Amino acid sequence: MDRTQFEAELANDGYAALARSLEPNATNPEHAHGFDARLLVLEGALTITCDGAARTYGPGETFAMPAGRRHAEQAGPAGVRYLAGRRGAAS
Repeated sequence: MDRTQFEAELANDGYAALARSLEPNATNPEHAHGFDARLLVLEGALTITCDGAARTYGPGETFAMPAGRRHAEQAGPAGVRYLAGRRGAAS
């Protein structure tokens, strides 16, 4: 998916868009958010681990996480730059 299409979908579904990045190999340990989240990887890679299963997302791939679902995040060896959409209460 491209950024223009992703941003249009976020706006249509009531999400606020934020540009984000993580340094190479940075890890966010298991946590949950108080908001629904969607993301589009722009550069690099991001691995999401949820319920014991890990999946790596690369450029052009999207991911959705409902509020309250526990997960961990790890940037790839080149880091990751992504566009995040948030909807609902802040974390």
